[in-house]
Amino acid sequence: MSKYIRFDLAMKRLLRDKANFGALEGLLTTLLGEKIKIQKLLESESNQETEYDKQNRVDILAENDKGHLFLIEVQNNSEYAYFQRMLFGTSKLVTEYIERGENYDNVKKVYSINIIYFSLGSGKDYVYHGKTEFRGIHDGDILQLSPFQKQKFSFSEVSELYPEYYILKVNDFNKVAKTHLEEWIYYLNTGDLPDSATAPGLDVVREKLRLQTMTKAELNSYYRHLDNIVILQNNIVTEREEGRLEGIEEGREKGIAEGRAKERRANARKLKALGVPIATIAEGTGLSEEEISRL
Repeated sequence: MSKYIRFDLAMKRLLRDKANFGALEGLLTTLLGEKIKIQKLLESESNQETEYDKQNRVDILAENDKGHLFLIEVQNNSEYAYFQRMLFGTSKLVTEYIERGENYDNVKKVYSINIIYFSLGSGKDYVYHGKTEFRGIHDGDILQLSPFQKQKFSFSEVSELYPEYYILKVNDFNKVAKTHLEEWIYYLNTGDLPDSATAPGLDVVREKLRLQTMTKAELNSYYRHLDNIVILQNNIVTEREEGRLEGIEEGREKGIAEGRAKERRANARKLKALGVPIATIAEGTGLSEEEISRL
């Protein structure tokens, strides 16, 4: 049994405390490969929980010392249009955090971090990164910022101006954690930590996110949360299995029906070759006279 609080429940409560920002900063630093310091958490229309969301998803919207926005979302529930939802979330942030009449150079950089506990898309990896590039259709070169733009925006690539997406398919991780990123994925997947884990932020997890630090009431709420997740995941598996079995049964019945129809046509073809009247064949096989005439 794991000794630490699951990350999604920690995001709902503990990680919103400034004293615990180190865990979020560690995850972002490990994922982006640069030191991230969270200045504050923000509220946004994009990350408001609905009654339906309370068991299935949780968001945190953070801003770092450079003014960049980080929308960190944990999603437990399978959602076929999740890619579009990622786009919607970042688009809302871009428009929410620029005042009417401001210059476009004030548009904030947005990172969308998606921690996924269901099968999303089709791919072999467990961490994916998406960004926007403009590539020439004739020569294949990538459009670059001008020297003035690089100085003005403090970015070196056009892609850095646009939202970037990270998808962590944590359920697909089944390896021994060897890198800092894999240590984080292992924790997100299992709710536990290897004794040797040294990734940034995991020291805060060890110190602040132990189950033994929770009150009895908090533990009861936490275990209800885990039960709801198990029920949710079981429902997903059950729906898939029922769909698979229904497909098998439908396929079996379809195969039987096609076999019977093929047999009737074969019998009708033999009777027709023997000179039996078409009307008689139709009566005996159940095929139409028009169908028999085409045989």
